[in-house]
Amino acid sequence: MADEEMDGAERMDVSPEPPLAPQRPASWWDQQVDFYTAFLHHLAQLVPEIYFAEMDPDLEKQEESVQMSILTPLEWYLFGEDPDICLEKLKHSGAFQLCGKVFKSGETTYSCRDCAIDPTCVLCMDCFQSSVHKNHRYKMHTSTGGGFCDCGDTEAWKTGPFCVDHEPGRAGTTKESLHCPLNEEVIAQARRIFPSVIKYIVEMTIWEEEKELPPELQIREKNERYYCVLFNDEHHSYDHVIYSLQRALDCELAEAQLHTTAIDKEGRRAVKAGVYATCQEAKEDIKSHSENVSQHPLHVEVLHSVVMAHQKFALRLGSWMNKIMSYSSDFRQIFCQACLVEEPGSENPCLISRLMLWDAKLYKGARKILHELIFSSFFMEMEYKKLFAMEFVKYYKQLQKEYISDDHERSISITALSVQMLTVPTLARHLIEEQNVISVITETLLEVLPEYLDRNNKFNFQGYSQDKLGRVYAVICDLRYILISKPVIWTERLRAQFLEGFRSFLKILTCMQGMEEIRRQVGQHIEVDPDWEAAIAIQMQLKNILLMFQEWCACDEDLLLVAYKECHKAVMRCSTNFMSSTKTVVQLCGHSLETKSYKVSEDLVSIHLPLSRTLAGLHVRLSRLGAISRLHEFVPFDGFQVEVLVEYPLRCLVLVAQVVAEMWRRNGLSLISLVFYYQDVKCREEMYDKDIIMLQIGASIMDPNKFLLLVLQRYELTDAFSKTISTKDQDLIKQYNTLIEEMLQVLIYIVGERYVPGVGNVTREEVIMREITHLLCIEPMPHSAIARNLPENENNETGLENVINKVATFKKPGVSGHGVYELKDESLKDFNMYFYHYSKTQHSKAEHMQ
Repeated sequence: MADEEMDGAERMDVSPEPPLAPQRPASWWDQQVDFYTAFLHHLAQLVPEIYFAEMDPDLEKQEESVQMSILTPLEWYLFGEDPDICLEKLKHSGAFQLCGKVFKSGETTYSCRDCAIDPTCVLCMDCFQSSVHKNHRYKMHTSTGGGFCDCGDTEAWKTGPFCVDHEPGRAGTTKESLHCPLNEEVIAQARRIFPSVIKYIVEMTIWEEEKELPPELQIREKNERYYCVLFNDEHHSYDHVIYSLQRALDCELAEAQLHTTAIDKEGRRAVKAGVYATCQEAKEDIKSHSENVSQHPLHVEVLHSVVMAHQKFALRLGSWMNKIMSYSSDFRQIFCQACLVEEPGSENPCLISRLMLWDAKLYKGARKILHELIFSSFFMEMEYKKLFAMEFVKYYKQLQKEYISDDHERSISITALSVQMLTVPTLARHLIEEQNVISVITETLLEVLPEYLDRNNKFNFQGYSQDKLGRVYAVICDLRYILISKPVIWTERLRAQFLEGFRSFLKILTCMQGMEEIRRQVGQHIEVDPDWEAAIAIQMQLKNILLMFQEWCACDEDLLLVAYKECHKAVMRCSTNFMSSTKTVVQLCGHSLETKSYKVSEDLVSIHLPLSRTLAGLHVRLSRLGAISRLHEFVPFDGFQVEVLVEYPLRCLVLVAQVVAEMWRRNGLSLISLVFYYQDVKCREEMYDKDIIMLQIGASIMDPNKFLLLVLQRYELTDAFSKTISTKDQDLIKQYNTLIEEMLQVLIYIVGERYVPGVGNVTREEVIMREITHLLCIEPMPHSAIARNLPENENNETGLENVINKVATFKKPGVSGHGVYELKDESLKDFNMYFYHYSKTQHSKAEHMQ
């Protein structure tokens, strides 16, 4: 006894015996048969005590108590011996093949342009530094948070999927020690413990009762302590919240700032404690002070202290679960199995789906921990990732709709996880075949966009909400993800499901075909410029998706022909108005043409024609495959109606000509912007270029004289060419001259522009070389300027590096300035003065230079 009263230093000198092995904590469950009941009973006693001081907690002391009275005993129960020793053993049991590090907002990520399957495959800094990719062409990005490192995922990289640290069987780990299997007892214990822990986490996270707990967690001596809890939203500014709190709680500025910072970081905070009536009063005060004409009041609730305590502990338990799972694949699999079990006889979906469906109602802190749980379990085990993806797609529509009406950023929404599943090639294929995911995504779009439909069933984005439409883009993005990698093998089922998705996508394009029509202002100037940004923004979002759909169709001849037939039908359905309008006869030089009476300068015209342009893209691909000879089996000649197909693209080109001739000056700036984007590198591939292709298709099929008469008629130049105009009006003469010039230029493009695979016999590389040649004919340019002026493919690549050295030489920078590329002399012969991608200024500069 005397020894024990001495201080530690003396005792060490007196008895150099080894320290005692850690003692197993007294257990509260050995006698119990049902672990879940015992577990909840234990938590009911301890949790409210540990988390009593919510307003001003001693965090260290709280953590110590949780560790000592709940988590360490749990670990002992799991391992049956000292957990520290067990975890240390597991930690050294070999390299972990998937990195899976979850990125925080603002963290740097790396993507390899040579090896990544698509731009969403990224590495964390450590993996990148110890991988082969640091010597390749790479891109750096700043993460918005929520993604994770793809090191070790063989489906994400063409080569070098592992960094040195995650390489299987790396130095120091023999095959035997690579995977240290858990013994049967530990696995049996995990199967007992995990379901109870998960169930508690889920039940408490989605618990809605403000005053009561589930019966199993209720204790006899209930206190009367409540909290007034304020939740984060993205509508109220920082200062507004601080001001509202100061007024409502009558507190100092510093205290209000402290509360506001915590709310922004964690998503919720108790701002007042007391009996129910006091907290209720504070709630009403905060609401009334934060509400004004343009804003909803802040979201405030009154929660009983024990409810708050258990919700807080549930998240702490989530972090513990994350830690435990990081040690073993067996643990992750047991966790996933427990999450996917559906309760027998219950209407409820499985636990993980209940969490997903509750996501939009949760606050920031809770969402982050739950998403991390999904990352560290489901996303680290391929088989379970697939099962999770299937649950995700099952509730996809509901989750997206809730995200669209939610006010939190995308990075903390469960919907942001879609990129982790939809971009995995084998998983994407499975989801298309088994769950028809393309149709699910397109139907979601068709269900969230109707508020923008006008009475003709066309989109009209006038007076749109930028935030809401921005959230719709997330769904469009998912469509891009699922189409990123084309299938190598087509099964009958894959073909059928893809076609169904394509038909569904055509419905969206049908609502865009001819949307936001405009009419030329003749008398006075328009008073308000209409919104044009939303329609163009959606066009930009869809640009790559349209190209990808065309590429998918072109993988297989029969598929392409069926897709063509469907698209042709859709174009014809949209053209019924035109086909039923009155006719007029045009005559010139002994030739005549019966055509519909229509004038771009007087009637309605729209620049948005995604259906017509998709058809042009499919036509070119048919021609490239050599399958054009079979087209009549799917679309009979008499039903082809080429004049109708040419009509709308021709109107667009006439509109551009009339804008250049300054006939539309009174229509304001929005039309100028529309015409600019129509021909700009960001949109031209799926707008302007496809219109030229459609006219080339028309010119190759129609009688040449009739085609020319149609073009003259639409450009409103038949009178000018038949010498029936005698005018002294200089403005009118100038206008006619410009229109004639524009028309002749388009005719030159129709005949001469053959650098499109399928129109001419050229490769993609030759097309890019020609683009670069014409850019460098304007002036020598730095790498960045050339890249900016080339269209990007679905992987955000322009193909510039592969071909630049064939047509240009790099000239190193002088004392200041950039290094620039100069065109090689032998490439000058390829210069075409009438190159169709030149703007007016580029054209005159190039002409002057050459």
